[in-house]
Amino acid sequence: MRDPLQAAEGSSPIPPDLVPKARRLAERLVSPLGRRWSHVQAVAARADELRDAVAAGDGDHLVAAAWLHDVGYSPEISHTRFHPLDGARFLRKQGWPALIVDLVAHHSGARYEAEQRGLGAELAEFPFPDGPLLDALVTADLTTGPSGERLTYDERISEILDRYAADDPVYKTWLTAGPILAHSVRRTVERLAGGQPR
Repeated sequence: MRDPLQAAEGSSPIPPDLVPKARRLAERLVSPLGRRWSHVQAVAARADELRDAVAAGDGDHLVAAAWLHDVGYSPEISHTRFHPLDGARFLRKQGWPALIVDLVAHHSGARYEAEQRGLGAELAEFPFPDGPLLDALVTADLTTGPSGERLTYDERISEILDRYAADDPVYKTWLTAGPILAHSVRRTVERLAGGQPR
């Protein structure tokens, strides 16, 4: 198993200013995208609130991944038009830490959508970072609306299903992923409360 603090292959060690660097990159790539930037800023703020749900020392990984989770929407780096994959490939090429890259690749049910889009093998280039960090990133993203508003998990899934047509891969993804990712949110809430997640 890879050391979660290991930097991506061929890159330098984790920078001490990881979160500010992530914010600057996200601002450059995502701020031109209108309300997507409002969403990203709110997800990062929510992730900062969730630091106590992850291991000591992992809070900066969580917040940096939150800033970067939607960079793949940028036309500058969008090649497959599947933002988790495009974002992760870009970040890996730029030498970001492997843990951040893997969190971006697999955030918020990406593996389910990758299957819908026929990109499962491509997403599998990135190890699945199962555990509290991914749960907390899912929670931050899926309790934040598209314009940055705070939502419950159920409200967020409902608004996603309302935005997409029934034949869209995103809609089909959330019919499957919605109930599964609810467990990520529940585990995060339990960790914040000091309980043992089931």
